[in-house]
Amino acid sequence: MTHSETMLALDDATLAGRVRDGDVRAFEQLVLRYQGAMYRLASRMLSDRAEAEDIVQEVFLTAWRRIAQLDDDAAFNGWLYRMTTNRCLNALRKRQSVMGVDLDGTESPRTDTHPEHATQVNGQLEALTVALRQLTPEQRACWLLREVHGRSYEEIGDIVGANTTQVRGRIARARAQLAEVMQPWR
Repeated sequence: MTHSETMLALDDATLAGRVRDGDVRAFEQLVLRYQGAMYRLASRMLSDRAEAEDIVQEVFLTAWRRIAQLDDDAAFNGWLYRMTTNRCLNALRKRQSVMGVDLDGTESPRTDTHPEHATQVNGQLEALTVALRQLTPEQRACWLLREVHGRSYEEIGDIVGANTTQVRGRIARARAQLAEVMQPWR
């Protein structure tokens, strides 16, 4: 096994412990492991790829500088989600309007093979984009963390600083609002 393969096989807690000891390669592995998820979360929350990239860079720089403040090395993943979500919420609070949302982080469906289907999918994505913009930043964060990133209610509560009842309420309101707006696409 090469050094890189060995590093890939290590769990977050082991890598975070090594980062605490100044191991740059261990940190690189954590960045590779989580940068995609953090970028998808930030870009969906902010609707701005460049701003999302900046926030993710800031989050990882902060993680590198503040790794000693992490009490439980196994909580690295949740710590990143919390920092990313909080920075996004702060950025959203600073602006007055939100532009578009790239919902899946991928290119548009190919229009050369099934143009009708591509048009329908693009229309659905645009409708969902508009619907997400109508949610409060807190509802959007909770909904994205649950529906897109598969986090538990408890994890979401830790990330956004709310209890599970509040998280469930935000997600329920977001789902109801999204269902209403998306009704024509059913």
